[in-house]
Amino acid sequence: MVYAAVLGYGTVGSGVVEVLEKNSARIAEKVGEDIKVKYVLDLRDFLGDPIQDRVVHDFEVILNDPEVKIICETMGGNEPAYTFSKKALLAGKSVCTSNKELVANHGPELLRLARENKCNYMFEASVGGGIPIIRPLNSSLTAEELDTITGILNGTTNYILTRMAREGADFEDVLKEAQAKGYAEKDPTADVEGYDACRKIAILSSLMTGKTVDYREIYTEGISKITAEDFAYAAAMNRSIKLLAMSKVVEDGCFAMVAPFMIPSENPLYGVNDVFNAVFVHGNMVDNTMYYGRGAGKLPTASAVVSDVIDCARHIGKTVICRWSEEKQPLLDISVTKRRFFVRMSAGAENESKAIEVFGGVSVIEVPQIKGEFAFVTDEMSEKEFAEKLAKLDGVITRIRLED
Repeated sequence: MVYAAVLGYGTVGSGVVEVLEKNSARIAEKVGEDIKVKYVLDLRDFLGDPIQDRVVHDFEVILNDPEVKIICETMGGNEPAYTFSKKALLAGKSVCTSNKELVANHGPELLRLARENKCNYMFEASVGGGIPIIRPLNSSLTAEELDTITGILNGTTNYILTRMAREGADFEDVLKEAQAKGYAEKDPTADVEGYDACRKIAILSSLMTGKTVDYREIYTEGISKITAEDFAYAAAMNRSIKLLAMSKVVEDGCFAMVAPFMIPSENPLYGVNDVFNAVFVHGNMVDNTMYYGRGAGKLPTASAVVSDVIDCARHIGKTVICRWSEEKQPLLDISVTKRRFFVRMSAGAENESKAIEVFGGVSVIEVPQIKGEFAFVTDEMSEKEFAEKLAKLDGVITRIRLED
């Protein structure tokens, strides 16, 4: 018997208990022995819930029980999750987490503590919810030199953008609908401004490079300024708009960013809609691979946590290697990266001639139902060059990057 404890009996924590109990027979087959939840830590009581007799309010009870070998941290936030995780690892107890904030802030330190104390720190659920992506990067793709990770990593924003594309609706209207359906938080800032996706691509970038990518240094732009008109132009180009989180190793180093992009119908991420997420990975030998599924939700996320629990149970007293050091990975400023850009500006002979004069050869995009605007796509150029040219124009409404 392997005993585990769950920290936090909220959406994901209760899901972990449910997965472990409903799939107990299959899990026991894969581990070679049963896994049982001995404790659930929460500030609340859950009268009438079968878990109530295992609820404790003091973490020390779990920490001081030598039978507990694995701890599932599903509390969220940085504290007290960090303190509890650190204490558990120092005591030789493996920790499995869904907490992207904690992993982004302290992942390499907690991995080091796990190595030093012959246990494991695992975080499959922290990036893709139910999508397996951490384990493929750590094991299936270990023979590869990975150079690109691009993903749709936030279900809330993808749902909003999908509805806007299908219905021609405005951002604010779809956001309210998403909140009513429970797809968006009451305060949606972390999702719609890209902060959630930023932490996730920081984790993936760290695993790709083997060094620590600081999410606070990643250029991040959200979707709150995207309009129904932008989608009309995108459709005219046989493209759609997605919030992409990307990390690329280039000749001079590595860059990472989160921003809305117009992508063509041939792009594998074009068809990723609603609350689904996907991660696109390129390696020098395997070429392109993509991982797709539900990026959030109670049971998909809990399933990913339990996959880590099983891995930990198979490796009691041993550490599964994870290539992520505490050495910092410098990031290139995105100003040096090159791409094409879509620009909308107020119509008028003077504005149009100035745009052509500044940008040279542009591809004009016309949407008959949109009046009073001049829209175009630039040639490929650096972000810095584009920003300098755009500053010379009057009447600019918006700009969106293109990715092929």
